[in-house]
Amino acid sequence: MSKIERIETTILDIPTIRGHVLSMTTMMAQSIVLVRVRFSDGSVGLGEGTSIGGMSYGPESPESIQTAIESYITPLLEGRDGNDVNGAIQLVEKAVRGNPIARCAVEIALWDGLGRRLGVPVAQLFGGSVRRAMPVAWTLASGRSETDIAEAEEMIATRRHDIFKLKIGKRSVRDDLAHVEAIARALGGRASIRVDVNQAWSQTEARQGLAGLAAIGVALAEQPIRIGSLAALRALTERSDIAIMADEQLNGPADALAVAAERAADVFAVKIGQSGGLKRASEVTAIGEAAGIGLYGGTMLEAGVSTAAALQLFSTVARLDWGTELFGPLLLKDEILAEPIRYHDFSAHLPEGPGIGVTLDAEKVDYYRRGRARTLHAVS
Repeated sequence: MSKIERIETTILDIPTIRGHVLSMTTMMAQSIVLVRVRFSDGSVGLGEGTSIGGMSYGPESPESIQTAIESYITPLLEGRDGNDVNGAIQLVEKAVRGNPIARCAVEIALWDGLGRRLGVPVAQLFGGSVRRAMPVAWTLASGRSETDIAEAEEMIATRRHDIFKLKIGKRSVRDDLAHVEAIARALGGRASIRVDVNQAWSQTEARQGLAGLAAIGVALAEQPIRIGSLAALRALTERSDIAIMADEQLNGPADALAVAAERAADVFAVKIGQSGGLKRASEVTAIGEAAGIGLYGGTMLEAGVSTAAALQLFSTVARLDWGTELFGPLLLKDEILAEPIRYHDFSAHLPEGPGIGVTLDAEKVDYYRRGRARTLHAVS
């Protein structure tokens, strides 16, 4: 038996390549809670948890994630059988309410450790991968039409992305529609255009906005209104000529079942952190598949560890018609993996090797560790 010996957490602060403009905040850096679970046989599992914009997106922050893990989750798990991942999930869910990102970060490390000990990828623990590469969207979120167009043109030319999601909702509906139309017109039919409103619209604004987006040729709108009223979301979904995707509305399988029962969305944005871990995210996808709802591999703008874990899970999904947006590592100015995840031919590629398939660049981790002096040599 390989027992859980100790769980370590480290917060990393990594700047972004540009300001990432959302309806509720502008991100200039991403803070990552890196988790290492050390087992009695000497094996180590890696995990990661991130929030978006501190606490502006949701109730968890990097600091609260770290505290939940260190003060509440770790005492429950130390000394337990490291191979009993399901038992650990049930124990933590019973004792730690909410905090899905903190729970997910530790769960990733448990699956990673188990996969490494067995010599198999985490995808194998979920039935095996059915694809090695997944379409990956890029978010255009500078807030400036000209900048976004230039960025999109570069992504298409280098064959990195041909699916673009525009962050809107910070300006008036009219100004947002003008911004989206300018980008759609510039790109013509060379790319799929989608938008994410991040709950910013009222019901009236959403009706106006969705009609305008449909006229422009936008394929999908993500979470146009605030969470809380499935009836309101269902009404928009029924009347909209473009697909409506539920995102913040989904915080695990119970929410997914409620949305599916109401037919309140056409697509699920499945996020492993928001779902509370790989196991619960797999249940969200199963509910979506059973209900005939489209699936999309979402992101909390994670770095390489959590992105690799998400790729392992989504590689096992039979239908991923809306692709993924697992671009988080590309938004960061620097890489913390020894071998970065590969992005080419408009896809993110599944890492090779046991566990989640990645290892850390120890020097970069030390450099970006919160509170440490920055002494790394030759940072590119």
